[in-house]
Amino acid sequence: MCGRYCLESTADELARHLKPWLKADDAPWLKHYAPRALIRPGEPVLALRREHGQSRAAHMLWGLMPGWAKDPLTSHRPINARAESIAEKASFRGPWRHHRCLLPSSHFFEKGHQIGRNDQEIFWLAGLWDRWVGPDGSEVETCCVITTEANALVKPLHNRMPVIIPNGLEDVWLEPGDKHHRHALEPMLSPISAEGWCCRTTSASASAKIGGTSLIQPEQLNLL
Repeated sequence: MCGRYCLESTADELARHLKPWLKADDAPWLKHYAPRALIRPGEPVLALRREHGQSRAAHMLWGLMPGWAKDPLTSHRPINARAESIAEKASFRGPWRHHRCLLPSSHFFEKGHQIGRNDQEIFWLAGLWDRWVGPDGSEVETCCVITTEANALVKPLHNRMPVIIPNGLEDVWLEPGDKHHRHALEPMLSPISAEGWCCRTTSASASAKIGGTSLIQPEQLNLL
């Protein structure tokens, strides 16, 4: 599963990563952007999504609330969606067809360990998003992270890991498309290769009680 991750890049690094999709009206939130050493379910997250023919950055709450939910206070809000069942489960079926998204991440956490790229570059967590509209017209946008079987690096810690979309395939992932397009996306739901990734022990745990800056311990577990 994926229950904690971080986005610790600087504003300049993030802007460079998002450059193909940034617009002039993104300047205000980017100006106030601050790195986050621990991102938890229920908190606002930055996501890239496609709507009205454009891929744009947006802020959502982590924990998917289906657009058809009757009561936002009692609705179950899953933080993860299993890749094997997103095309069948009611909560995920619609978003899988029309509302895929990407969450920029520096690392994700699992059992006292931090997993990220060797080069420390930002990577994309695959996600689904949806919009709930209340009787008064108020809107809430939420999302979840898609998970798949763990690769060789993560397997000693957990049997699941986030689906990671390679750089350069962002618009392919975000494009709604038809059933043939979705079928072409299915190989992207497989575990990413462990090559070029590392796992390090960290003081930032999966506990909701832990916050603040993560401290990476000297020892590094690199299985490659």
